[in-house]
Amino acid sequence: MPRNFLTTADWTREELDGLLDAALRFKRGEDASKPLAGRSVALVFFNPSLRTRASMQVGVYELGGQAVVLEPGGTSWTLEHREAVVMDGDKTEHVAEFVRVLARYCSAIGVRTFAALKDWNEERRDPVLSAFAKFSEVPVINLESAMHHPCQALADMLTVRERLGEGRKRVLLTWAWHPKPLPMAVPNSFALAAAQMGHDLTIAHPPGYELDDELIGEINSRAFDAGATVRVTRDIEEAFDGQEVVYAKSWGSKLFYGSAADDIEERAPYRREWIVDAGKMRRTDDALFMHCLPVRRNCIVTDEVIDSPASVVIDEAENRLHVQKAIMAKLLG
Repeated sequence: MPRNFLTTADWTREELDGLLDAALRFKRGEDASKPLAGRSVALVFFNPSLRTRASMQVGVYELGGQAVVLEPGGTSWTLEHREAVVMDGDKTEHVAEFVRVLARYCSAIGVRTFAALKDWNEERRDPVLSAFAKFSEVPVINLESAMHHPCQALADMLTVRERLGEGRKRVLLTWAWHPKPLPMAVPNSFALAAAQMGHDLTIAHPPGYELDDELIGEINSRAFDAGATVRVTRDIEEAFDGQEVVYAKSWGSKLFYGSAADDIEERAPYRREWIVDAGKMRRTDDALFMHCLPVRRNCIVTDEVIDSPASVVIDEAENRLHVQKAIMAKLLG
């Protein structure tokens, strides 16, 4: 079976360091190789995208290849991923055929599929991404799934390394208020990658917004192996004390998966308190402010913070290009 890039957990610390080093070489113009010359990469988008789509298309081009962009239900047929299902509904083609056909044309397949926030026990297994990986005969790259966004996490780790140097850092992942519930892919992957890279991680969130128990176990294990620490707090003010990196992200409570009602009433009391503002940033050790984008200004973070010199959100977005080139070069070079 081909090697995939589905989650950073599948890669060792040494391998991740190698990807970061390769990304820096691409960024500095020190590597002008074209490992994708004469080859194509399929990019399958079930959901909207700006940074992921643009950076992958540009990255494939800069590596000498061609990107083939497909949008199931839009520019291609609607897709069914469940097995042993009678396809008498609104799905036209099964992933089993879709993926194997693409593998005959393309050297790799990138796929982006968000959580539907309907069934926590099903979605935590990443069923669509898993189906792509099962049937593909070429490498599959996770461009964000229900549970993970490893390309974003690797870009985040590159940004921290560029700005603060190598070595152990004090990192805060903080939940923030948002007008609608969002998937957990970004916080999951950031926390996991931070632990793998040996950073001391604090996760702050209100009650009921815990990340997946199994994933937290994995994060603790990886942090232990790297000689780092992990702690979880509900104290939004204290969480900022002495941090060198502040990563803000909203995510929905798994308690509301499958509920007909949004958890807006549950989240409402946290609107004023759970926002990254200048007062909280003053409690840090001149921390970087990070967010994956797109960001709701003055909901997740105030204008004062995101427009300040501490904000590195544009650097993170740029670094998506470089780390994805490194990933594709490693998988296909």
